Amino acid sequence: MGKRIKKFFAKYWATALIYLALIFLYVFMTSSGKANSYLFPEAGQIWKAFTENRELMLINMLSSFKLMIPSVTLSLIIAISLGTLMGMNDRIRDALHPVIYTFSVIPSILLSPFALLLASSFWTASLFLIVYGTLWSTLFATITGIMTIDKRYLDKARTLQLTGLKKLTKVILPAAIPSIIAGFINSLRSTFVMLVYAEMYGSKYGMGFFVKKYADFGLYDYTWAGFIFMVIVLVIVMQLFEALKKYLLRWTVD
Repeated sequence: MGKRIKKFFAKYWATALIYLALIFLYVFMTSSGKANSYLFPEAGQIWKAFTENRELMLINMLSSFKLMIPSVTLSLIIAISLGTLMGMNDRIRDALHPVIYTFSVIPSILLSPFALLLASSFWTASLFLIVYGTLWSTLFATITGIMTIDKRYLDKARTLQLTGLKKLTKVILPAAIPSIIAGFINSLRSTFVMLVYAEMYGSKYGMGFFVKKYADFGLYDYTWAGFIFMVIVLVIVMQLFEALKKYLLRWTVD
């Protein structure tokens, strides 16, 4: 345990200094009156708002996860299923790729008015927007990963007479998984953007809703507390997925 802690600090001491410098800069700017006191409350006020609302922020975090987890799961299932099909079949890829590319360049935010009007509920509309906004990176990564599989793997699969589902699960997907996971990690950033956007405009709970609510009220100490809490949560989630990525791809590291 001690070695891990030492290794962590040896790797991130410079990063920690940068964060500390930013905190001290904020404290100096606000305490000296150089920053707008309305938009940038003092650190003590933000900390007070944070401690007073910690339970409420946890409730909002759970609400965000209830929307984010199904969205990410659904987008992953669609992306891997469709991407595998397109990556393995030239005709399907040639027919669908232009169509998929066309839809992928349309920002999901532009579709929000239609989704909110046509969906049966706000939750359904939010689910659609998040899936739509996060699908493409993983989908294209899956297609590329399968198309660029080393032919030696396929030759060995042929030699071992692997076909069908066994070939897919034992050779094709494992060989393409570095590309798939890289695309998925990138798509998570889009997931957070769409999640916060969806919660800001129509939700009754969520981390984005908390920030928007108190910004509208002009309570910027609460707004900053919610914003910092949201950033911390999202960074932790990203780091957990990065750790999962390293674990799943441990066989690729020399």
